[in-house]
Amino acid sequence: MKHLSPKDIIALGFMTFALFVGAGNIIFPPMVGLQSGEHVWVASLGFLITAVGLPVITVIALARVGGGVEALSSPIGQRAGLILATLCYLSVGPLFATPRTTTVSFELGIAPLVGNSALSLFIYSLVYFSLVILVSLYPGKLLDSVGRFLAPIKIISLAILGLAALVWPAGQHVPALEVYQNIPFSKGFVEGYLTMDTLGALVFGIVIVNAARSRGVTSTRLLTRYTIIAGLIAGVGLTLVYLSLFNLGSTSGSLVPDAANGAEILHAYIQQTFGNYGSLFLAILIFVACMVTAIGLTCACAEFFSKLVPLSYRQLVFILAIFSMVVSNLGLSHLIKFSIPVLTAIYPPCIALVVLSFTSRMWRSERRIMMPVMLVTSLVGILDGVKASALADFLPVWDSTIPAQQQKFAWVLHQFEQVPGAEQGLTWLPFALAALVIAAIVDRVLPEFAEATGTESR
Repeated sequence: MKHLSPKDIIALGFMTFALFVGAGNIIFPPMVGLQSGEHVWVASLGFLITAVGLPVITVIALARVGGGVEALSSPIGQRAGLILATLCYLSVGPLFATPRTTTVSFELGIAPLVGNSALSLFIYSLVYFSLVILVSLYPGKLLDSVGRFLAPIKIISLAILGLAALVWPAGQHVPALEVYQNIPFSKGFVEGYLTMDTLGALVFGIVIVNAARSRGVTSTRLLTRYTIIAGLIAGVGLTLVYLSLFNLGSTSGSLVPDAANGAEILHAYIQQTFGNYGSLFLAILIFVACMVTAIGLTCACAEFFSKLVPLSYRQLVFILAIFSMVVSNLGLSHLIKFSIPVLTAIYPPCIALVVLSFTSRMWRSERRIMMPVMLVTSLVGILDGVKASALADFLPVWDSTIPAQQQKFAWVLHQFEQVPGAEQGLTWLPFALAALVIAAIVDRVLPEFAEATGTESR
């Protein structure tokens, strides 16, 4: 039986960490640190739950079922599971996350050096995705190219940045925004969505398993064990990175009090701390960080879609990379604007799926539990997604002076806004818990049956 050496296990953990740390992981924590002011550590705790805890749990859940998100979602049915898996892969692949790695690395590392023009972005994205294609065409070598080479560069660069923030703080924090003064934990929890780490974990799980398989490991037990270890190593690394970036943002309040995004905070801090060499350092750090994530996402998406469409893995690598390049030229602000409603809609059912996967042995029928909870979280998530999008302007507004029967839909929306957690962006949570309780009662009342055939087993 083939085993991984300790060196390979560490490389696998580094590779997993490197796959996660991309654009969002670097630009969002400093912004949370800046805006949360004196409540930074309460907000960071909420952020760490969705940006570290959930991704690590997701990797473990995938390791337990020995597959990707389609295997994890099997209790809700093949068609529904396929739809969810496709949405996840598209979101963290060519539609949002992969293009975002390009725009962030350009605007944060390259634009300060060459200028922020459409032509510069196009040329950069062309070179960027050429390298992504070159590495992604050989997924069996990811453990060497990423785990042994690119990941250490990323880790060393992030360590330098984190230590610098501790040793040379740029200033003091500014007073927290009103939302962070009122609900710092919940606001941080929702902000963690934007890293896309949980969705990324659903995609990267199969990449981690395949990397171990490339070393000749075939035992399901060992693959599960190595995947879990890799996820835990990545979780520790992510926590350290986030804590250092929270601190950096919090102590940069007097430097850039009105920063529009985390990229501005990082650039201002690097420029002040490292001078003219800072921009070059930041460019290398962001380029490597985003490149590794883009490679992992492209490999995972090509692997997934090659099973669904009559195209080879290599053909899909080219198609996905070129499509991502085109989308990336829309610019960072547009990508973030479009991604927020989609992530708001997708995250609730994905969180429910991962958490419930650990309770499968508690139920007579896992499907009886999974399907209603997933349906409810999906519907509420979609509604919240619409409210977070430009379509919100077309939703009816509740007017207390008009009888409820004359504005039924507006009344329903108004009731949703009164649900506990609605102001914190957690409307789906009470509904998910209610659906779980009802489904659990029904599961205990109805007889047990065989999931595969739908026939009673007793």
